[in-house]
Amino acid sequence: MNVPEGLRYSKDHEWVRVEGDVVWVGITDYAQDALGDVVYVETPAVGATMAAGQTFGEVESTKSVSELYAPVSGTVADTNADLAAEPDRLNRDPYGEGWICSITLADPAELDVLMNAADYQSFIAG
Repeated sequence: MNVPEGLRYSKDHEWVRVEGDVVWVGITDYAQDALGDVVYVETPAVGATMAAGQTFGEVESTKSVSELYAPVSGTVADTNADLAAEPDRLNRDPYGEGWICSITLADPAELDVLMNAADYQSFIAG
């Protein structure tokens, strides 16, 4: 499994890349592999406010439908509009072109709850 250094990870298998007071969010390689071929992604609305742990969208694959959970609290700054036409970007490039949304952080301290790459690798290894 690809677990890049420098990102933070949630127990719900979302990754977070921090850039100042904005974070980029997507699903991990582990999550996309478990889902199988992604056929639909529901992204949150720009401007929506969310709390950490709140459902903010869903990913539908040929195997199942999985909810997405906000890894941090904040306001949605942007969404990846390309996922509407190409939801399989989550499979092809989960840490790049498969990003789901960006969030302006409400509380940077919430990042401390998320796992680093080594901790996430241990978590998925069981």
